[in-house]
Amino acid sequence: MRMPPDDFSRWGPSGAEGRDYRRKIVGARRLADIIADLRNRPGTSPTIVQCHGCFDIVHPGHIRYLQFARTQGDVLIVSITGDASIDKEPLRPQIPQELRAENLAALELVDWVVIDPHPTAESILAQIRPDAYVKGREYATSDDPRFLRERAVVESYGGRVIFSSGEVVFSSTRLLGAMSASDELTDRRLDCVCERHEINRPAFHRFLANLRDMKIVVVGDAVVDRYVFCDARSVSSEAPMMSLKTLAERDDPGGAALLAMQLAELGVETTLLTALGAGDESRRLIERLESTGVEIRPIAGRSDVPLRTRYVVDERKLFKVERADVPVLDTATERRAAESAADAANGADALILFDAGTSLLGHGLLSRLHDRLPGSAVPLIGGCGEAPANLLSIRSASLLVCSERKLRLAANDFDTGLSALAYRAMNRNGANRMIVTLGKRGLVTFQRPSNDPHAPGWRGRLLSEHLPSQTDGVSDHFGCGESLLTFAACVTAARGNLMQAAYLGSAASAVQAQLSGASVVTGEALCRHLGARRELLPGRARGRVA
Repeated sequence: MRMPPDDFSRWGPSGAEGRDYRRKIVGARRLADIIADLRNRPGTSPTIVQCHGCFDIVHPGHIRYLQFARTQGDVLIVSITGDASIDKEPLRPQIPQELRAENLAALELVDWVVIDPHPTAESILAQIRPDAYVKGREYATSDDPRFLRERAVVESYGGRVIFSSGEVVFSSTRLLGAMSASDELTDRRLDCVCERHEINRPAFHRFLANLRDMKIVVVGDAVVDRYVFCDARSVSSEAPMMSLKTLAERDDPGGAALLAMQLAELGVETTLLTALGAGDESRRLIERLESTGVEIRPIAGRSDVPLRTRYVVDERKLFKVERADVPVLDTATERRAAESAADAANGADALILFDAGTSLLGHGLLSRLHDRLPGSAVPLIGGCGEAPANLLSIRSASLLVCSERKLRLAANDFDTGLSALAYRAMNRNGANRMIVTLGKRGLVTFQRPSNDPHAPGWRGRLLSEHLPSQTDGVSDHFGCGESLLTFAACVTAARGNLMQAAYLGSAASAVQAQLSGASVVTGEALCRHLGARRELLPGRARGRVA
């Protein structure tokens, strides 16, 4: 029999606060205490009912499901899967967990709402131990191992699993597919993400202020990016091809050289291990890097630095021509290079391995370097340029940064869903965290449930979050990926969390997009950008969980 409402009113706050439905949203420990107190009341024996799901959009099917559950006992608890554990598609959930919890708490028939950070309800079921666990009718014959584990938990202490009638079936995924996300919803979602992960101006100012006390080592391919600015005159009379007139040329540092120059300009003590030559491009690149304070340690000899030439007409890149002298590193050179990199990394705050696809970071060098840094306390960050040949050979990285296209090229997989692809890639190389950029759609972060490789959760389903792009009116994409990697690496070196690293990297990429060529992102320009970001204003998000 359902207990009178008055029996439960004393468990919420009194006065005006007690009338706020958000009082029903509580943490797992607080909820366990509340349920224990209810069960220990003399003369009562309430039946506790629990439902669990995503509830991205609360639709009529959900209401009927909850109404059915309400009739099965005295207290109805609804647990929802946290944002980072939802694995439907990169941009789901559309509604942040805080608002999903509020939507359910506003329903009179729901007594308590709890946000569960785990991908399944096993943990919260074991903690709450409801008398009845209600699932939709479609689960009655389900052999999904996730549901079977939940069922085993409930039945292990004598609880019952009950299936609802399933009269009306709706799909949040289908409903969302027919809708376009409003700017207001996107803004509100970003507010919640920023508050949840301590993404705020004071934190970023601390990161930027500490850069001059950092030492970071970059190992990878340095290249020269040459831009040939042209005027399109006509179609050539020789053949159906465009005839161009050269107006100007500009050479910019690229690849690992651009990373090193950006770090040095920020005040970081920077060491670059790369392969350069005796040609004019190498000489000019060395002069430019040394003028910013970069310490250069040569790895292997080349006749000259790799050159990538892009032909540009009216700010549009027409095509690219590559010249690369690719040396074959013998075992002795690999050994010396690994020793030099390990020596440089001694006492460093981070080691960045950048694969620009010119074969410098081959399997041999990477393997020897990993052998010399076993269990190193130095965070290892991996990134790649345009041809990520060995990205997934970077083992046990604290962070990998790449675009979706480059990840698919490295894995030679163009069909698997992004979440499944990230899971396979991170299990293959033992990486702990990954940032995958999606172009105009922003980026997605992936993180293991546990940082301990020996813990059961190490190979569990990855936790993921989406961040929308901060770039508006892009004028030049050059260096955006390198800027994102650089600033994400700095936050990682400063022991910031993954979402802080992703946000600051995205902000730096947005600033870089408005710059010309290899102009680096300054701390002042980044602070101006952060100062204009609406979601970083104090007190933007609401709905804190008790």
